[in-house]
Amino acid sequence: MTGFVAAADMPAAVTDYVALLKPRVMSLVVFTGLVGMVIAPGSLHPALSAIALLSIALGAGASGAINMWFDRDIDAVMARTASRPIPSGRIAPGEALGFGVFVAVASVLLMGLMVNVAAAALLALTIAFYVFVYTMWLKRKTPQNIVIGGAAGALPPVIGWAAVTGSVDWLPLALFALVFFWTPPHFWALALVRRDEYARAGVPMLPVVAGIDQTKRQILLYSLIVSPLGLLPWLMGATSLVFGVGSAVLGSVFVAMSWRLRRTAAVNEEEQEARRLFGFSILYLFLMFCLLLADHGMRAAGLVVT
Repeated sequence: MTGFVAAADMPAAVTDYVALLKPRVMSLVVFTGLVGMVIAPGSLHPALSAIALLSIALGAGASGAINMWFDRDIDAVMARTASRPIPSGRIAPGEALGFGVFVAVASVLLMGLMVNVAAAALLALTIAFYVFVYTMWLKRKTPQNIVIGGAAGALPPVIGWAAVTGSVDWLPLALFALVFFWTPPHFWALALVRRDEYARAGVPMLPVVAGIDQTKRQILLYSLIVSPLGLLPWLMGATSLVFGVGSAVLGSVFVAMSWRLRRTAAVNEEEQEARRLFGFSILYLFLMFCLLLADHGMRAAGLVVT
């Protein structure tokens, strides 16, 4: 493919295969899966818990590797992704696909054989949805790619819960909803900054198709959905007021930053506010799940009551 360095000229290193797994994305996925396991009723042997987390990590990484294989033409023309292993020529496309498929199958088998079938089925669904629905179908077809495709990234806490219980309940589904509706404003904030690159690559992200103003409106709308969704675990009686207050504060900041972006008109300030919102959105989700862990620990120790 034009613009690719010959893979044979640059032998792949272990770090290149690690990069294929998108470790930064994987870390947040594994963390939300871990929280799903910790807050689930019952218990799982520590060794099996480690295997479950490893399976979630491998499944997320495999999805990322197959995504990089399919999107290698897009990655080659975007500054943010041009240095990835495939467009830079460090790994051949066929090798990346084979690696991704092998890791995907291994992750599902490991979860199914060592943990339980329910968690394995959810993991398989997550991988399939990300690869076939988001990557191969939605991403290049519609500006709603992130909205619908966000379901894949929202499933890890449900998988973690199922790894312990063998079933799904309302609390993990509430966490699914939170991550699902968090995903669009998170990615659209980045898309505002990278809109020229997405346009050049032919990816119909919302800022490219609908424009900047509409994107900022949608970001604000989704932030207004995310904020009350963050309160669901408390409203359901699954957490204490400590979590409720923390969630309310974080949600309010999310809305305030989205409103500030919406009201910004100057181009240079707009990009700065979009970058800030993108960074905070990652922190928001991380802190929300940290709150769940802390609240669970305090209630288990009898320090707070539901």
